[in-house]
Amino acid sequence: MPTILLTNALIVTMDDALSVHENGWLQVDGATITALGSGTPPKLPDAEILDCGGDIVMPGMVNTHAHMAMSVFRGLGEDVDDRLYRYILPLERKFVSAEMVRAGTALAAVEMIQGGVTTVADMYYFETEVGHVCAEAGLRAIVGQTLADFAPPDHKDFDEGFARVEELVSLFAGHPLVTPSIAPHAPYSTGRDVMARVAQWSADHPNVPVQMHLAESTLEVNWARETHGKSTVAVTAEAGLLKPNLICAHCLQLDDDDIRLMSEHQVCVATNPRSNGKAGRGIAPVEKLRNAGLPVGIGSDGAMSGNTLDLFSQFAPVSMFAKLLGGSRKPLPAVDVIKMATIEGARVLGLNLKTGSLERGKQADLIRISLAAPRLHPIYDPYSALVFAAMPTDVTHTMVAGRWLMRERRVETLDTRKSVADAVQVASRFKAEMREIDRRS
Repeated sequence: MPTILLTNALIVTMDDALSVHENGWLQVDGATITALGSGTPPKLPDAEILDCGGDIVMPGMVNTHAHMAMSVFRGLGEDVDDRLYRYILPLERKFVSAEMVRAGTALAAVEMIQGGVTTVADMYYFETEVGHVCAEAGLRAIVGQTLADFAPPDHKDFDEGFARVEELVSLFAGHPLVTPSIAPHAPYSTGRDVMARVAQWSADHPNVPVQMHLAESTLEVNWARETHGKSTVAVTAEAGLLKPNLICAHCLQLDDDDIRLMSEHQVCVATNPRSNGKAGRGIAPVEKLRNAGLPVGIGSDGAMSGNTLDLFSQFAPVSMFAKLLGGSRKPLPAVDVIKMATIEGARVLGLNLKTGSLERGKQADLIRISLAAPRLHPIYDPYSALVFAAMPTDVTHTMVAGRWLMRERRVETLDTRKSVADAVQVASRFKAEMREIDRRS
């Protein structure tokens, strides 16, 4: 790979000092950032030089919770109260296959690359397919095989589910971009005994992250209280699954004791503000979690729930929800939101030594954001502009490990038209089945 030199950029590093380089430059050799600074760039006659024209160059964003393959469910039954049981679960049981997962994941990967996401934590079914698509797309990914007891489409029992996890781990062990993960769906959909089994499996595989929905819904909280007489967080702790490599998604219905338990066990959190707000499920206590020392990243959830997979769409909601809870403009300032989208999100996934900030020796995972749009000016604070004014369409270039995934808005690693066409074909089968469901009702 040739040396790449980005020049004439506003470099937002997200390093410990929150360094910002005006008239900045950044050098990439192979997969690695080798130098960066302000002022006159080094003379590198054989380098590929990109003059950024004053645009922002920043770390690629980290989506800490997604269901990529569910992009094919986007907008389906949007205003139907019981859509999960009326449409979603029946469609999953009938149509979710390796082929469908490939199609949905490819569509999601294109959207993420276009929206400046360079790292994603995913959990769904047929997750080996998700890993293959992410590797082809060039995305950095944590791919989690889901385990559940509600007739999932790719395993008939937990023994078969664990076998799929083993296959995933074997297939992607040592992969430079794709990290395999085990993903028990939620406490109520696995049960305490299976969570204890996952905890033991995790102890035997300490380098494999664990992903799980936690304290997401009233259904889950009621299950824990009625079945075990404890909170869902306490049940999870009792099962031995609260541990530093656990990525907890949502975390809406928590009390102070739950947060204390989570802090004691050093778990990580992925908040999904748009998805949760849209479903009316509540607001995660992000400020309390972060003040308790827990790293919190931002996730999109699946497109079935939140519709979009970029993080720009999450920024204003996560900040505004914190301000509404606090009754003030002060909670979760813009710089903290960008931390959560980059270096703190990378910490949630255990990847902060590789990615999440622009620093010498780290992987060259970065994006260029055009400042051409009038809505971005004037800029008093680049973090505020990113949180409250920027949009995914402002991202012009996306790079992971020194490889361009997108240049000048053109995705180079996947066929965008084919990805859309394949997803539309899947949707046509969904539409026909939905008509049949409505006819039978």
